[in-house]
Amino acid sequence: MTPVIPAEPSPFAFAPARSALVVIDMQRDFLEAGGFGESLGNDVSLLASAIAPCQAVLAAARAADMLVIHTREGHRADLSDAPPAKVQRGPPGQRIGDPGPMGRILIRGEPGHGIIDALAPIAGEPVIDKPGKGAFYATDLEPMLRNAGIEALFVAGVTTEVCVHTTVREANDRGFRCLVIADACASYFPEFHATALRMISAQGGPGGGIFGWVADSTRVAAALHPHREGKAA
Repeated sequence: MTPVIPAEPSPFAFAPARSALVVIDMQRDFLEAGGFGESLGNDVSLLASAIAPCQAVLAAARAADMLVIHTREGHRADLSDAPPAKVQRGPPGQRIGDPGPMGRILIRGEPGHGIIDALAPIAGEPVIDKPGKGAFYATDLEPMLRNAGIEALFVAGVTTEVCVHTTVREANDRGFRCLVIADACASYFPEFHATALRMISAQGGPGGGIFGWVADSTRVAAALHPHREGKAA
């Protein structure tokens, strides 16, 4: 029987073998003190609420043998893939590429660029390095999903209104059905988080909202556990 998750604006049916969990940018540069997020004046502690729900969904997806993909936003050491308009956005000394407590800010391979230990990828889980907000821009995410026969995405990570939203919009344009896991996402601005989730499920009917569906981690994990591919319930 096809599993179904109670969601907004309508139930979300999915096949685990044709679904993937995409965990977006749960990096030290965004979640820990001294990283890029804090350099822009944000309270990074506000993102901590998403960690435990992400862990729960990750465990359920792994148990169901679903494809799990992680993303990291960051740039080459020579900044050749970083537009000047992006680099110059922060205050001098706290910009992309500048030295910080966790190495050069938002540079691939630096400690701050890494995914937090609590959500570290395990063997076999792809990690997509992206130079922009969306996970499809200038990456090989789309062919990876197509080659694996994926048609539905479960999306978690930070921040809700920026990298999560951009990725969901990109996925929607490419024909993927997206369910955003509300409590497994977070923002430096709680009001933006709430509004971004409403935007995804707005103007919805039986086929989902204008960009997709929204549900919490408890419902997602509960739907995954009894439907482990090739395993007894």
